[in-house]
Amino acid sequence: MSFGSGEIDPSQSPGGTSGARSAPPQQVTFNHRELKRILDVYGRMVASGEWRDYSIDFLKDRAVFSIFRRAAEVPIYRIEKDPRLARKQGAYSVISATGLIMRRGHELDRVLRVLDTKLSVVN
Repeated sequence: MSFGSGEIDPSQSPGGTSGARSAPPQQVTFNHRELKRILDVYGRMVASGEWRDYSIDFLKDRAVFSIFRRAAEVPIYRIEKDPRLARKQGAYSVISATGLIMRRGHELDRVLRVLDTKLSVVN
């Protein structure tokens, strides 16, 4: 298609490159189902008096849900989602305050079982 003098194709920018711009770096986030499952475990532990506060960080390379016993302390656990590890060890992991990876896997429900302690009756 030809354009008159001084006219350019609307799909072209004045520099001659395509109009597509590079997208800003995306943040990794927890989806609704993942967040609901994490908050279910968190709610049970708050109700039992174990945990008191949390924070969520959405970073460029991973999403982190940090769990605190008290707000002024370091997190006692971190639940991380790192998509770069999805094909290897699994995108989800639970990490203790000392940095020990308590469990890692491909399914969030299985990874969270390490935190979801059930009460049992001892006879």
